[in-house]
Amino acid sequence: MNQHDILPRAFAAPGTPEYDEAAGVFNLAAPARPGAAVTVRTVDEVRAAVREAGARDLPVRVHTTGHASGARHAVDGGLLVRTRLAGGVVVDARRRIARIPAGTTWGEVVAAAAPFGLTAPHGSAAGVGVVGYLLGGGVSFYGRRTGLAANSVRAVELVTADGTLVRADAENDPELLWALRGGGGGFGVVTAVELELLPVAKVVTGAAYWSAAHAAPLLAAWRDWAADAPRRATTSLRVMNLPPVPGVPPVLAAGPVLCVDGAVAAASPDEVAEARCQAEDLLGPLRGIAPPLMDTWALTDAAGVLDAHMDPAEPVPFVGDHLLLAELGDEAAAAFLGVVGEGSGSPLAVATLRQLGGAFADADPRGGVLSRLDAPFAYMGSGPPFGPVTVADLERHCAAVRAALAPWDTGTTVPSLVEGADRPQRHLDADALAAVDRVRGRVDPRGRFAGDIAPGATASG
Repeated sequence: MNQHDILPRAFAAPGTPEYDEAAGVFNLAAPARPGAAVTVRTVDEVRAAVREAGARDLPVRVHTTGHASGARHAVDGGLLVRTRLAGGVVVDARRRIARIPAGTTWGEVVAAAAPFGLTAPHGSAAGVGVVGYLLGGGVSFYGRRTGLAANSVRAVELVTADGTLVRADAENDPELLWALRGGGGGFGVVTAVELELLPVAKVVTGAAYWSAAHAAPLLAAWRDWAADAPRRATTSLRVMNLPPVPGVPPVLAAGPVLCVDGAVAAASPDEVAEARCQAEDLLGPLRGIAPPLMDTWALTDAAGVLDAHMDPAEPVPFVGDHLLLAELGDEAAAAFLGVVGEGSGSPLAVATLRQLGGAFADADPRGGVLSRLDAPFAYMGSGPPFGPVTVADLERHCAAVRAALAPWDTGTTVPSLVEGADRPQRHLDADALAAVDRVRGRVDPRGRFAGDIAPGATASG
């Protein structure tokens, strides 16, 4: 008897097209290899899959687009559930609420909200799945005005370990809603979320690129502006070593470049002129240091924010790391450029400093267990194992960057920014971990979804 014979009809075994579809991931360097996989498109299919897994005593893991596959432990055996629920995004413009089925991407949400003058606290790429990003915190280019994206989640619908569909909101199991938002997963299969949308009229957004030879003065100017930046502005600074491949402009592949990208949002037409001025307060001094090699900053609609970061649309292999920084003074800035800048020999394709502060630092009384970030900057770095660059090379350099930035490392992370399961991860204190574990114990007493918990997100280790 082979594996095909012992799996239920709905579950796909390795080597089948259905398995490849369900187990596919965005990070090709972190493949998922479950014992069985299934793509679910209705709530009834989710319930049936979870109940069948229970009957066979299979551990269950969940993903949507597979963008975070590198951030979780490998799927060894068990069932992997890929959520692609039907129904589409439904926008209640009067309440500024969107109901979003699991498996939906941010590009779909932005397109559905735009006709109503609304948008969402989305990530930097249109193809990222909504659920994992939201429940992992979510650091958006609107975040300095609105806070962590998880704080905008108003309800979550999920199937628990016994196959029951439940709804968690302010009136129905608020404790579960609290734990879901930033708790690190392991509660069940989310089938839909309800998200509070943001009013937006126009956005000044884009990216400007300079030769990395100008990195030191550009970084200093960006950092000094960030100290008193308006809350409607959220930006990042990236040192990039881009390969000469299709889709990369030749001027950006000729050597390392420094990029400043982000968004300055106008919630209403009355704010557009001020948003323009605030963007110029940042970009004018930077352009005065050196002319950009390429500059896409412009006034556009909310959909333009999804194009600013120029993230790859198709799956790629990459290895990366993330940490939060307590400060970015001259010494920290020099350490950063020394290990990722021009002449460093860095194999990382992208080394990013994301501007935090503003509403990111504000505790939200309506938020979840992770409702704020106590750090002014986040670091993320990653690179693909292409050509002479190996996974081991990237892992060694990630460790070198972490060592260089250690004096300013807060020791904490944001789940939605983590790239590697073996990297240090911590975003909750001991009391919060214990409280979240109590909620998990209530909805999943036998630990059916224990393998779905993010590293460092449970008191049990």
